[in-house]
Amino acid sequence: MAAGQPADPGREMLAAAAQGDAGRLRRLIATGAPLDPVNEAKETPLLLAVKNDHLAAATLLIEAGSNINAQAANKDSPWLLAGSRGRTEMLRHMIPKGPDFSLRNRFGGNALIPACERAHVETVKLLLTTEIDVNHINNLGWTCLLEIVILGDGGPRHVETAKLVLAAGADPNIADKDGVSPLTHARQKRQDAIARLIRDAGGR
Repeated sequence: MAAGQPADPGREMLAAAAQGDAGRLRRLIATGAPLDPVNEAKETPLLLAVKNDHLAAATLLIEAGSNINAQAANKDSPWLLAGSRGRTEMLRHMIPKGPDFSLRNRFGGNALIPACERAHVETVKLLLTTEIDVNHINNLGWTCLLEIVILGDGGPRHVETAKLVLAAGADPNIADKDGVSPLTHARQKRQDAIARLIRDAGGR
């Protein structure tokens, strides 16, 4: 073993990423450590950096060439998880690296759907600059617009998110598995501002 080289570079990479230790990651990468080793849950260092909100570590790994599309056992990938958690700056660095828009999370959703559910407004704005499918339907039978209404609180952030996706081409008339439309859900939940947006976009 060369002097100064860690006994298990992959394990060291995982630990450094989970702790957000960018300096240690940089040193490991310089000595030839693998970029995408996995732990028992098949999580890569980049996924751990995203999960733990370590921007500097994540950015370093992305720029070094870590796989932004590698999926863990639970189907999380760095790209999908960053969308779900609202890690806008991480996503900004990932976009030039080629996100795989065909990958789905464990609910059958893309990165946009949970970002909308949680009203990560800046994240949604960024995702809508990509070729992500604004009308994708997940395993629950919900689009991003339906998730905004069904799982949102109707507050200002969810109103803004609804406005963004409708402007980006979200179909206001894609109903859930029971045939209930976004407009009907919004009215039932007394989300008046969102209901008006949906109606004005042609929702029935």
